[in-house]
Amino acid sequence: MSQVFGATSTTDEVLAGVDLLGKRVLVTGTSAGLGVETSWALAAHGANVVGAARDLAKAERATAGVREATRASGGSFELVALDLASLSSVRACADRLLEDARRFDMVIANAGVMAPPFGRTADGFETQFGTNHLGHFVLVNRIAGLLGDGGRLVNLSSAGHRFADVDLDDPNFERTAYDPWVAYGRSKTANSLFAVAFDRRHRDRGVRATAVHPGGIHTELGRHMSSGEMEALIASIDAAHAAAGLPPFALKTIPQGAATSVWAAAVADAKAVGGRYCEDCHVAEIQDGEGIRGGVRPYALDVERAEALWRKSEELVGERF
Repeated sequence: MSQVFGATSTTDEVLAGVDLLGKRVLVTGTSAGLGVETSWALAAHGANVVGAARDLAKAERATAGVREATRASGGSFELVALDLASLSSVRACADRLLEDARRFDMVIANAGVMAPPFGRTADGFETQFGTNHLGHFVLVNRIAGLLGDGGRLVNLSSAGHRFADVDLDDPNFERTAYDPWVAYGRSKTANSLFAVAFDRRHRDRGVRATAVHPGGIHTELGRHMSSGEMEALIASIDAAHAAAGLPPFALKTIPQGAATSVWAAAVADAKAVGGRYCEDCHVAEIQDGEGIRGGVRPYALDVERAEALWRKSEELVGERF
């Protein structure tokens, strides 16, 4: 690509001149924030977008602009029910998509939760690991055959993966004291490792997978945080940035936050991003160091770790893929 994008690039800028007419995309989490913006940006360029959401009434209201965008673009938008915290819902959603049998060119696993109080999903998994990782693990693997040659999977990870590696011995905090940020970090590392393992399994048939960090954005994802907790988090990020000689943390707008997702799905070279972790519309460098800052920790791209997580995930959900 001759065009170079960065941290402040928007979805409009990234997709300028890109024709997605006839492309079909599944986006999870289309009732607010990045999911709505991602769906709008793709639909506005002609894509046929299927949005998945737990609360369909809320999603209908939130995506009115997406439907409006399709009138001029020639694209389309529809919704399907999906509660990632319930494997029965995940499987029902996958069954509906498989019965429909239309192929997807892109799957953007956008939905997630961040730092809630301790809880469990309908199937007994810790809320963040169960929702952010295991729900997507089952959904994407069940519909993997619908991704045709040239297809892409984009998993939304986070710089929060730097909080923690996955814990394959105690993924549900049955023996470990619960910390919402450690749990979030584990789930975001899992999102990256899932992309690594999925890419290894499907790249020979022309399907690639990548993980992306959208950046810090004010969305409903932060609904479990008080204003004081948000300020403390930003202060800790700024301290890590200062120690590394980096500028202070800056929040992104929602169009800036969704830019890396659409870039990785529809613009970036597939070979460049396959099996990698991306941020600010580029492939991130592998970096150690404390705190939340740029780059990706080595464990989030480790192939052996990715394969071990895959096996553990199959064991937990009771399915082999």
